[in-house]
Amino acid sequence: MTALRLLTGVVGLAALGWGIRLLLRLDLGDLLNAGLWMAGAVLAHDALVAPAVVLIGLAAARFVPTWARPAVAAVGVVVGTMTLALLPTLGRFGAKVDDPFLLNRAYGAWWLALTSTAVVVGLLVALRSRRASGADGP
Repeated sequence: MTALRLLTGVVGLAALGWGIRLLLRLDLGDLLNAGLWMAGAVLAHDALVAPAVVLIGLAAARFVPTWARPAVAAVGVVVGTMTLALLPTLGRFGAKVDDPFLLNRAYGAWWLALTSTAVVVGLLVALRSRRASGADGP
């Protein structure tokens, strides 16, 4: 087992422990709401993200060169999942006119920055893969 894999596992377990600790502080109503939110996230993933990834994969198999397909798929998964997770914030659902501190950031700009970063990283990975494979065209 590599040190990076071990470190990733330790960080993941620490995050899991922190999340459980936070959940144990909630009352029953909040726990039920959190459970409904998690179930909704699973349903949204299965109903929206997974089919979209399959469709993108089918289109990529037809139009994207072999060397770029893994990067295109990864960017699609990252951007799709991130967008779905941030949708309530991006839509400002729950914002209140009388509370200027609630949802008062430029969330669209942050989403654009994260999406751009994912696309640039995906492009760099695809170009590196192209160089490694010796491919010379789309």
